[in-house]
Amino acid sequence: MRLRNLDLNLLLVFDAVLRERSVVRAADALSISQPAVSHALNRLRHALKDKLFVRTPSGMMPTPRAEQLALPVRKALNELQLAVEGDSFEPSTADRRFAIAVNNYAAVVAVGPIVAAVRAQAPKVRLSLVPSGTLNLADRLDRGELDLAIAAREAAGERFASRLLIDDRYVAALRGGHPALRKKLTVEALAATPHLAISSSGEDLEFIDQALTQKGTRTVALDVPYLSAGAVLVQSNLIAILGRKLAQEFRRAHAIEIHELPFDTPRLRSVMMWHRRFDDVPAHRWLRDTIVAATAAI
Repeated sequence: MRLRNLDLNLLLVFDAVLRERSVVRAADALSISQPAVSHALNRLRHALKDKLFVRTPSGMMPTPRAEQLALPVRKALNELQLAVEGDSFEPSTADRRFAIAVNNYAAVVAVGPIVAAVRAQAPKVRLSLVPSGTLNLADRLDRGELDLAIAAREAAGERFASRLLIDDRYVAALRGGHPALRKKLTVEALAATPHLAISSSGEDLEFIDQALTQKGTRTVALDVPYLSAGAVLVQSNLIAILGRKLAQEFRRAHAIEIHELPFDTPRLRSVMMWHRRFDDVPAHRWLRDTIVAATAAI
């Protein structure tokens, strides 16, 4: 088929369904009705002579033809968006979406301040925040499916830029009145106390075992997700070693105490990364500056 015979608005619908894997969510992302999305999708199917998406229990799955179209369509829409924006960006009136991947640490510590800062300056801007744990961040940034990613380390490659957002340190978190606190928190007490581990952190905590080697070994009694850690700590005699800022967030809701560790630890960092082709794009520069300012206040 010839491009001049295709309504290019249909490609916006295609990209939204591909991204959201749902007609309902695509309609919400585009601020149009669900029937309008379905109608546009049917028109595109007829034009391209392919089903494009097949409904499954896990969502709208793309056909091989849709997967073939995905990257060129996304790149074309990105380039068109940049061309339309021009050399200026006005946050107070901007009406657009940014996709950001965040790891679990950033989701707990940084997302609240980031969302508040963006909403204060740009009430019509929509942030689409997705967990980064199972994503190939470099690939998603290359494909234009992500505007930014916040993770523990930078993506490899000169085509990516990064900025340090948070430089944290590890501490011990445990309930008030914990037996280990009858005296100063020592290496011996840490070795003798069962530990709670964060199953979804992805952090390398081998430094704990190395520090306890001469006094015993660390016993991990329980693995829980981030969101369960505070509630478990306050109702048990377990101890968790995690980032100070994360422990402070847990302390907002639970009666836990934070104590310095009796040995040196590596730093716990969060970095923001993006594709360099967006370095000088006003909208992306504004978003990056806003995130840097928001996390600096944490």
